[in-house]
Amino acid sequence: MRRSSIINAPITRRRALRAGAAAAILAGAGLPRRSRAAEQELNILVWCDHTDAALLQPFEEAHNVRINVKDYQETGAALAVLEQSQPGDWDVFVVDSVDVRRVAEQGLLAPLDDVQLPWDSIFPELHAPELHKIDGKTYAVPEKFGYNSIAFDKSKVEEAEVRRADIMWNPKYKGRIAVYDYYIPAMEMVALGMGIRPDQITAEKLPAIREKLLEIKPLASVIGDVPTVQNALVTGAADIIIAGGEFVVAGLAQENPNLDWVLPDSGGIRWMQGVGIFEASQKKELAAELVKYIVGPDGQARLATASCYWAMPTNQQAALGDAEKQRLRWNEQPGFIKNSYPYFIPDETLNKAMLEVWTEFLQA
Repeated sequence: MRRSSIINAPITRRRALRAGAAAAILAGAGLPRRSRAAEQELNILVWCDHTDAALLQPFEEAHNVRINVKDYQETGAALAVLEQSQPGDWDVFVVDSVDVRRVAEQGLLAPLDDVQLPWDSIFPELHAPELHKIDGKTYAVPEKFGYNSIAFDKSKVEEAEVRRADIMWNPKYKGRIAVYDYYIPAMEMVALGMGIRPDQITAEKLPAIREKLLEIKPLASVIGDVPTVQNALVTGAADIIIAGGEFVVAGLAQENPNLDWVLPDSGGIRWMQGVGIFEASQKKELAAELVKYIVGPDGQARLATASCYWAMPTNQQAALGDAEKQRLRWNEQPGFIKNSYPYFIPDETLNKAMLEVWTEFLQA
């Protein structure tokens, strides 16, 4: 899943999710969402899962505050919004964890008070101080994460087979494979299946990855964005989705309990997002209360099951029910976290080469 302005990808997981969940998104095209009258206001620049009224209204009512929301599609777009805004226009920022340091180094984020944050309840492996801290100061707290892995219809595919990465190029599934059209996680998933960690991908290893992709192409029935591959799985046009994950199927499982997802034994690609406070905010105390709510047990449950897309909360105390936890494969998270890799963002030269391989795959 991730979306970083460092690399200009042709499509990202959240961009596609935003398009597919447009009816559920409350933000306007150019202005923050405005809710009921209240004594105070907070302006938040976020992703579509944070526009859900089920997440925001409890906080608004508890604090008699109006939350004005603008959602964005990638970090670069958020920075463009900020360039067109006045200092103090925005209070809370949700950003990809891999971009936190870069944003903080531009002076856009205020340090957070670690004492107020539930670090003891956050999965230890997700603390990632190398992402969220600079010189010992915290600039964002991890709030939600998930995986590019393999989603599947368990009425048609055995889980044991899905846990084998070679299912991605198994001729048995010719015409039953959907591929999520985002080159970074898809190519990294293929690399993992070949025994190559994402951070080990080099120009010298691309020819082997290319060959494997070209093996997959004639087996694929669908290559597309999230709504497209979701629809393929729902309608039976495909039985597995390469580089899918909980964000593709968990929110659909109540209607179709056969839809599931799992990490192959070779591993998956892990994305994570964080929430912080703008340095220029004039309402830092209230903004801090919103951050605490979002990473607290109730806010985490509502965020994890937001209508735009489901994914794992970072707080292990999230107030989720057993059925919701099952759909998120909660009990398997320690192993999944251990057996997954953060997005590897290539440098400009390698990125260009990867895009060329992916374009050849699409056009083959």
